[in-house]
Formats: sequence, structure tokens, C-alpha cells
Amino acid sequence: MRRKGWTEMTQTRERDIEAHLRDRIKAAGGLAYKFESPGNAGVPDRLVLMPSGRVAFVELKQKGKKPTKLQEVQHRRIRSLGFRVEVCDSKEAVDRFVADITQAGEAE
Repeated sequence: MRRKGWTEMTQTRERDIEAHLRDRIKAAGGLAYKFESPGNAGVPDRLVLMPSGRVAFVELKQKGKKPTKLQEVQHRRIRSLGFRVEVCDSKEAVDRFVADITQAGEAE
């Protein structure tokens, strides 16, 4: 029989995924600012700034979790302005995002 909370202990926490993003972006020469916008609930967790003017907003979630309806509305609003919004729910998803945004800069 499983103990209560066992599943939560084995999953990577959102804050660990966020720390991984911050560290990977820094190693790639970028910045990953914590993004908060008072009066605008549902905005993504991080604003990623990379060399050559590449910008992305990143929503971080625990594995298998999805953005809330409000977050989805904010993501659509940001994308409609031409900005990239990514949702990462694992360290592997962060690694894919960092590889992609880094390669995008090499093509410029």
C-alpha cells in the first residue's frame, strides 16, 4: 500500500523545474527573470531574454499539469502580440526549449 503523498514526493516540483530553467538559460548566456504583473493574474512565470533580442515567456508546471483557463487567456494575448509562450512541465521540456531558443539565435 502506498503512503499518502508518495506520488508528490517522486515528482519533480515546479520550483525545481523553474530553477533548472534559470540555470540553463544563464549557462546559454541569457536571463530568466521572474515575471509578475500586479493586476494581471495568469501571466507566465518567467520572461526569458536571450542574445540577439530573442524573447520568450515561460509557464512552468509540475509534470502533467496544464495551464489554468486564465493562464491560457494570457498566453493567447501575449502570442497575439507576436511573442513566444512556452509551457514546460519537466526538466526535459526545459532542455528542449533551451536547445530550440539557442539554435534560433544561431540561425540569425
